[in-house]
Amino acid sequence: MKFSERIRMFMKGRYGADELYNFLFIVYFLLMILNTFLKSNIVRVLELIILVVMFYRFFSKKIYVRSAENQKFKRLKNSLIKPFKNLKRKFKDKEHVYKKCQKCKTILKLPLPRKRGFNKAVCPHCKSKVRLFTLKKEKIEIVKASKVK
Repeated sequence: MKFSERIRMFMKGRYGADELYNFLFIVYFLLMILNTFLKSNIVRVLELIILVVMFYRFFSKKIYVRSAENQKFKRLKNSLIKPFKNLKRKFKDKEHVYKKCQKCKTILKLPLPRKRGFNKAVCPHCKSKVRLFTLKKEKIEIVKASKVK
C-alpha cells in the first residue's frame, strides 16, 4: 500500500481544513513572524495554543460540531466586515452618491449633487422618500435590493 493511500485512509471521516482553519493559520503565521522580533514567551504560548486548536480541528471526527464552529466564525466575520463592504465602491465612483433607504434598506445609486440644497427622491423599490443633498432630478438606480418584510 502506497503512502498516499495510507494518508487518504487515515483522513477518511475527518474534518480537514476550512475557513476558520485558514484564519487560524494566518494568525499563527503572523504571531510567528512577530515573535522573531519580540522573543516573547506569551506570544510563544499563544502560537502553541493556536497550533493545538488547528490540529485538533483538522483531525477531528466530529464533523457537525466543527462545521457549526465554522458557521459561527463566518457569521462573526461577515458582521465585522459588513460596514466596510461598500467602501471601495464609494471611493471609486466619483459621479454618484450611495444612500440606503430607511424603510427597505435598499442601497440606491443617486446622482452627485450639482447645486447645494436638500431634496427628496422616491425609492423605486418601496416608494418611500429618501432625503438627499441635490437639486437635480435624474434616474435612480437600485444597487442592491433587500426583501421588504
